[in-house]
Amino acid sequence: MSDKKTTGFGVPNEMDPHHFVVEIPAARTEPVVIIEDYGLKGGANGLPETVVRCRLPRATWTAIAEESKRLLNERLKGKKLSTSRWTSGINRVERLLGRELCVLAWGVEAAPKELIPNALRNWVALRPEERWWLFSMASATTGAAEDVDIGWRKAIKVALTENPTGAETAERRKNKGKPTDSIVNLPLFEDY
Repeated sequence: MSDKKTTGFGVPNEMDPHHFVVEIPAARTEPVVIIEDYGLKGGANGLPETVVRCRLPRATWTAIAEESKRLLNERLKGKKLSTSRWTSGINRVERLLGRELCVLAWGVEAAPKELIPNALRNWVALRPEERWWLFSMASATTGAAEDVDIGWRKAIKVALTENPTGAETAERRKNKGKPTDSIVNLPLFEDY
């Protein structure tokens, strides 16, 4: 392990760093809340102290918790930092990892339950820089918890849940030129 001391999922053990907080209530009926905490810089130069980024229904959180923990811990191990786990109460997440987690949460917050496994697969397949970029795009205009399923948040949901898997893409390529029920055939050059 690294000599660098951290808490939670890679949060530097220093005075009030910029990080994310995942609040997991003990009551299983309450939503899980993801908050961006700007730390010492919060409250200065027009920057808020905190922003509630997402409220996930508990069942949705349960569907992504294990895989998100696995990926975050894999990234921490790669940097030789201590790993963590989700517990009831306050869970601190390093700033960039928190952005990545937020992208996943935004992708599944309004998604049908049956599409969550596809969202997880597609989220894992993204590079960290791609997740950071998606967070930046969404947070600029639709980054508050109330902004569910609009603008970039909706785009992230579609990208993660409706993006075809490799098998689906291979099947479409195999059937290239053959009409399928899932592809809309437009009457562009038909006689009227």
